[in-house]
Amino acid sequence: MTISVIHGVNLSRLGQREPDIYGKETLENIQQGLKSAFPDVEFSFYQSDHEGEIIQAIWNASEHADAVVLNPGAFTHTSVAIRDAIAAIDKPVVEVHVSNLYAREPFRRESLTAAVCLGQIQGFGSFSYHLAVQVLINQAG
Repeated sequence: MTISVIHGVNLSRLGQREPDIYGKETLENIQQGLKSAFPDVEFSFYQSDHEGEIIQAIWNASEHADAVVLNPGAFTHTSVAIRDAIAAIDKPVVEVHVSNLYAREPFRRESLTAAVCLGQIQGFGSFSYHLAVQVLINQAG
C-alpha cells in the first residue's frame, strides 16, 4: 500500500511552534515514526505553506498513491479550493490534526475539508497520523 502524507501550512514548524499546543515532535520525527510503525507501507511525504502546492500534491497523490493522510493546518478552516481537490479525487483521504480543534478558538471548530474526507482524527498529537494510517490500511482490507 502506498500512502501520501501531506502536511499543510506552518507544520514545518512543529517542535518549535507553540509546543504546549502542538507538542515537541518535529515533522521529521512524525514521518520517521510512521515509517517505523508501518514498514509495509510505502510513504511519500510533502509539506507546503502554499495552498496551490497542497492542491497539486493532492492531485499527484491521486495518481501515485492508494490513499492520503492530510493535515491542511489552518487551511482546514478557509480553503474551499483544497476541499474541492479532495472531493475531485477517487482516493480515500483522512484529515488529521495534532491538536483538538474543539478545545481551541471557536473559528477552528469548523472544517471545510472534513466533509469530503473519509474521516477526521484530531487531538492525539503525532499519534493522530498513526491512527489515520491504520484506518486506511483497514479500509483497504
